[in-house]
Amino acid sequence: MAKKGKRHQEALKLVDRTKTYEIKEAVAIAKEAAKANFDETVEAAFRLGVDPKKADQQIRGAMVLPHGTGKTQRVLVFAKGEKAKEAEAAGADYVGESDYINQINQGWFEFDVIVATPDMMAEVGKLGRVLGPKGLMPNPKTGTVTFEIEKAVKDIKAGKVEYRVDKQSNIHVPIGKISFDNEKLTENFIALTEQLVKVKPQASKGIYMKNVSVSSTMGPGIKIDVSEYR
Repeated sequence: MAKKGKRHQEALKLVDRTKTYEIKEAVAIAKEAAKANFDETVEAAFRLGVDPKKADQQIRGAMVLPHGTGKTQRVLVFAKGEKAKEAEAAGADYVGESDYINQINQGWFEFDVIVATPDMMAEVGKLGRVLGPKGLMPNPKTGTVTFEIEKAVKDIKAGKVEYRVDKQSNIHVPIGKISFDNEKLTENFIALTEQLVKVKPQASKGIYMKNVSVSSTMGPGIKIDVSEYR
């Protein structure tokens, strides 16, 4: 444990807590501060000027990052007939109907994302109490309830990420791995930031992007200067 504490202290020395950094510089520091012996995930955190209790200030959606996340998502598709064949051809890991519903009810979770055709949602909806708390329930807003199965599966495999504002007005999204080069992490961050600006609710008043930071799994948060997006 002492070892981890020492590593963290060394990492903290690289970051000036009173300063906001340009994204390129922040990415370089995050990589230098990543001392763990595994390929840490780099995450962007946004504190937004929205009131998530109000329906017109909810933010939820999905996008494909230019360079993906560095993680291959395992996709389970609920579909039948031609749509099931389409899912298999697009590279889905699991495709089925009630067989997988029974397996999930028995505690099987060997997947990362679920996609369902709208005609399967009456069945999939019965899994709400097990999938909901894990954030795995398919949703039309994130493109996971759709008849465009091929596109949905390919987007997820290409590095699609979901974003959703939590009760504290924060959004956390992975933007890659420490092993990514600086340019890729920077471009992923910029694409995500521009997307969040695009979906700013009209009802949001005052400063929209209040605080933004990036960090690696075990590293310190590094504040980002996002004044150009204000």
